Amino acid sequence: MGVFSQEGYQLRLEWGPEGVEALRGCDVLVVVDVLSFTTSVDLVVSGGGRVRPSRWGPASGRTPRPASLVGATGVVDLPSPNGSNLCELAARTGAHVLAACLRNAEAVARRAQELGETIGLVPGGERWGLDMSTRGGPREFGPLRPCVEDYLGAGAVLAALTGKASPEARLAVTAFRGTDVAAAVRECGSGRELIGNGHAADVELAVELGVSDTAPVLVGGVLR
Repeated sequence: MGVFSQEGYQLRLEWGPEGVEALRGCDVLVVVDVLSFTTSVDLVVSGGGRVRPSRWGPASGRTPRPASLVGATGVVDLPSPNGSNLCELAARTGAHVLAACLRNAEAVARRAQELGETIGLVPGGERWGLDMSTRGGPREFGPLRPCVEDYLGAGAVLAALTGKASPEARLAVTAFRGTDVAAAVRECGSGRELIGNGHAADVELAVELGVSDTAPVLVGGVLR
């Protein structure tokens, strides 16, 4: 058992790419990237479409915004610096991979417990140095920054799960249950940045809690 192991717990939580590796061995891994990858996934899949997570790089250009994906059909290629990459890394572990946000947290929790006994939540976090302003596309970025929106999203899923939860998982539930979630997401650093760059509509879609019954699962490299 490693120093940072959460073995012995059915419900676990670790951040970002390193968290995927730390949660290797879980039956199910749930990726949470509320602003904005997993919110976009929910909007597409709930409308009957599918999402192909695409590897992100500095040359990827602007990532499609959630508001632009309402009503999208067919297969949507969706790069992102966090959630998309995490889906690919999680798939390599052999676990079932789901995409969760505030909109579909309860639906994802139900599906996760149908798929396995040990469930790892992977909030993506943000990246220091990443510029997503309207004045330019994504550029190279630095180390992980844990963020409010993904912690609350993970807590929303965990609050709907049953099983022995690690302290990391329990604290996320406490944060979710004790917070005005919509206000926190709007007012946190990530929310303020998006709103300031003209993406208030994306934030409003992201803070809608429990409005979707869709639980996107990664199958053959596509979330459906």
